[in-house]
Amino acid sequence: MDAELAARVARLGDGLHRLTLAAGGRAIVKRRRGAPAGFFAAEAHGLGLLRATRTLRVPRVHGVESDAIVLEDLGAGRADHAAWERAGRALARLHSHTAPAFGLDRDGWCGSSPQANTRADDGHRFFAECRLLPQARRAYDAGRLGKADMAAVERLALALPSRIPVQPASLVHGDLWTANLHACEDGHLALIDAAAVHYGWAEADLAMLTLFGEPPAVLFAAYEDEAGIDSSWRTRAPLYNLYHLLNHLNLFGSAYLGGVLTVLRRA
Repeated sequence: MDAELAARVARLGDGLHRLTLAAGGRAIVKRRRGAPAGFFAAEAHGLGLLRATRTLRVPRVHGVESDAIVLEDLGAGRADHAAWERAGRALARLHSHTAPAFGLDRDGWCGSSPQANTRADDGHRFFAECRLLPQARRAYDAGRLGKADMAAVERLALALPSRIPVQPASLVHGDLWTANLHACEDGHLALIDAAAVHYGWAEADLAMLTLFGEPPAVLFAAYEDEAGIDSSWRTRAPLYNLYHLLNHLNLFGSAYLGGVLTVLRRA
C-alpha cells in the first residue's frame, strides 16, 4: 500500500469505509484495530487465489496492512436470472481447479475464527482434524457443548469415510454463505471475504450456500450441469454445514446450539 493511502486508512475507525482514490475510482476499506496477525493477509491471499482462476469476479486488492485491507469497490446491484446462471457455471469451473492435497500453504480465518489448513492427502481426515474436531473441542471447553454431544461429533468424524464420497481437493471459498456471493453494481456476481479459501471439498461450498437462505435455484442447476453431477450433494449438506454451525456456536453463542444438535441427532 502506498504511503498516502496507508496514511488515509490509518485515520479511519473500525468497520467498512468507502474512499476515493487519488488515481480515480473508489475503494472499500475494511479496518479492524488489533486484528490478529495475518488476518487481512489471509484475505488478500485468498482473493488472489480465486482471482487467478478467471472464473467468478473477485475484487482487486489495492493494499493490505496488519489492521486493514483496501479493495476494489464493486458497488451494489441486483443479479438477474442470467447472472445467477453464469455464476453457477463459473463456480463449477472454480471448483475444477484442484491440488494434490487438502489444505493450503498457510492457515486462514472463517469469520473471526482461526482455521487450520494443515495439508493432508485424505479429505476425510482433513475435514475431521482441521474442521469438525477443533470447533467441537472449542465449544466443549467453553461449556457450549455437552460431553455426550462432543462424543457424537467424535463418532461422526470417524464415520466420515462411510458418509462422504471420495472427492478431489478443489479450490473452495470456504465461507460461501449467500452474502459472500455479492451482486455488483453491474449485476454480475462476485466472491468476497476470502480468508477461508483452501483446497477442500467442492460440495462443502455448495452446502453452505443452503445454510442461511439459498440463492435462486438456477445457480445450482447451472452448477450441476457444468460439473456433470446430480443433486445428491444436498443429502450430505448438513454434515458439511455442521462445521459452520459449530463455528457460529463458538462465535455467537447458544442460538446456534439447536442447529448443531439437530445435525448430530440425524447423522
